[in-house]
Amino acid sequence: MTSQVSSPAEQADEAVVGEQRKAAGAKDVRRLDRVIIRFAGDSGDGMQLTGDRFTSETASFGNDLSTLPNFPAEIRAPAGTLPGVSSFQLHFADHDILTPGDAPNVLVAMNPAALKANIGDLPRGAEVIVNTDEFTKRAMQKVGYDTSPLEDGSLDGYQVHPVPLTTLTVEALREFDLSRKEAERSKNMFALGLLSWMYHRPTEGTERFLKTKFAKKPDIAAANIAAFRAGWNFGETTEDFAVSYEVAPAATAFPPGIYRNISGNLALSYGLVAASRQADLPLYLGSYPITPASDILHELSRHKNFGVRTFQAEDEIAGIGAALGAAFGGSLAVTTTSGPGVALKSETIGLAVSLELPLLVVDIQRGGPSTGLPTKTEQADLLQAMFGRNGEAPVPIVAPRTPADCFDAALEAARIALTYRTPVFLLSDGYLANGSEPWRIPDLEELPDLRVQFAQGPNHTLDDGSEVFWPYKRDPQTLARPWAIPGTPGLEHRIGGIEKEDGTGNISYAPANHDFMVRTRQAKVDGITVPDLDVDDPHEANLLVLGWGSTYGPITAAVRRLRRAGESIAQAHLRHLNPFPKNLGAVLERYDKVVIPEMNLGQLATLIRAKYLVDAHSYTQVNGMPFKAEQLAAALKEAIDG
Repeated sequence: MTSQVSSPAEQADEAVVGEQRKAAGAKDVRRLDRVIIRFAGDSGDGMQLTGDRFTSETASFGNDLSTLPNFPAEIRAPAGTLPGVSSFQLHFADHDILTPGDAPNVLVAMNPAALKANIGDLPRGAEVIVNTDEFTKRAMQKVGYDTSPLEDGSLDGYQVHPVPLTTLTVEALREFDLSRKEAERSKNMFALGLLSWMYHRPTEGTERFLKTKFAKKPDIAAANIAAFRAGWNFGETTEDFAVSYEVAPAATAFPPGIYRNISGNLALSYGLVAASRQADLPLYLGSYPITPASDILHELSRHKNFGVRTFQAEDEIAGIGAALGAAFGGSLAVTTTSGPGVALKSETIGLAVSLELPLLVVDIQRGGPSTGLPTKTEQADLLQAMFGRNGEAPVPIVAPRTPADCFDAALEAARIALTYRTPVFLLSDGYLANGSEPWRIPDLEELPDLRVQFAQGPNHTLDDGSEVFWPYKRDPQTLARPWAIPGTPGLEHRIGGIEKEDGTGNISYAPANHDFMVRTRQAKVDGITVPDLDVDDPHEANLLVLGWGSTYGPITAAVRRLRRAGESIAQAHLRHLNPFPKNLGAVLERYDKVVIPEMNLGQLATLIRAKYLVDAHSYTQVNGMPFKAEQLAAALKEAIDG
């Protein structure tokens, strides 16, 4: 399971204390340095809520953590079936961690489908808490169990805790005026209470949450709190759970500051609000709901007090059209979507390239093609973001690496869009969007100044001495054109998708002008100032592992494993994918081997090989799940030895 943090002397002392506690009738308490828990059940069993509450209490306790929610695409798949299984995995520790963990130490299975769908991921010796009430003959047959796994010996390699969760919950709520079906809905809170006891999690926050969530239904709030407390008490009193566990706060894992638990989509939303405030511009979101990006629309709609305006359009094309119109009108304009929506928005993105207006295109990637895997993660939109428009339409691309990093990535995307007057892609994905980790709330003075100057008057003098406004006269440093707000006297200018004449902005079909404008727009993107690529290489390795986006956690965890085993390996991670950092070519030349892990079929590797003529090797996965650290470590070790 997990390694102990105590020294041999401390372990001896703990053994003595343990014997004393047993003699007094108290249960044993063991210290662990980390734990991986997975809650699994039907999509209607409240597994996401249960995991979220356990995560929130773990964050308030001070552990480092990383989560992996995993749910079906169907709104409500048939109950008790394998396609309907929803799970939530949480990895928490007393030290710095990077991933939700490879294999759970504890599985809470609410029914046979949840057990069958997840048991293969558990190491031998893991604890399995099973809701025995759901293991009826019909329910087991529905998922292909000919005999009960609780009785046929197939679970002998695990520490199985059979718990009649449904019965215990209904019994605990007898005093409430609830039907049996209504009472059964609280069994997830009973399970949460039991796990909270097992791992010494705080309880006050969950009880406050339930009171707030069901403020208009106080009886339901009271019932859920009663079920939660009953689960805690069951752990305290039952003989089946003889041991509870302590995972100390990760006191040395974080720099000083105020922290909160945050998901990628929430961090991205806050980053967009912060960017609008730092730019002193109203934030406008033109969007259409799509998994897994919809949470950004939901969150931003709550922040009208910060000057945020959200527009839920009738389709993807209308959403980005409204956003581009808002950019023309002087707003920090954003549109959010996933891969299928990007395809629909591509013509308007090309229009934004032609108009040279700031626009943030937030793509929360998911498995494709077409509808694909709406609730599963993938990194397969990189080439679409890079080239998915007609004509030469270059667009900068920024990618966050962790859920908390989505905040900083949003600020960086806004900086580029506003400074260089260009649409910018921000490529997150479902793993980052739904996963969570601790986030240090920054001080206001740490945030960049993003203020811009709108055009106020004429900017060009004609040969006859008259002063006029040229909408495509450029800043010599950034090649950005002026941003003129409609209604400003004397700054009338032509807009539209037909090619513009350099300077004047008049329609032009001149071949030389088109060639010049195409090359100028490309030069503007190529000239964007981005930081040099940092390389983590303490021992001058021969192999570099290069990543981008959400592969950061698994790659870093794998690199740490290999270094602990005595291997020499270098790591670098790209935030800017267009343009690449200016030192990237020099970095690549220093290494004999370059390995690029991606959750696609090698899209970054294709770009690297084409641009730098480096024999980069792909290591790819497209199964809808993030890499496992052990899996990556094995692949990288093979590359080192090969």
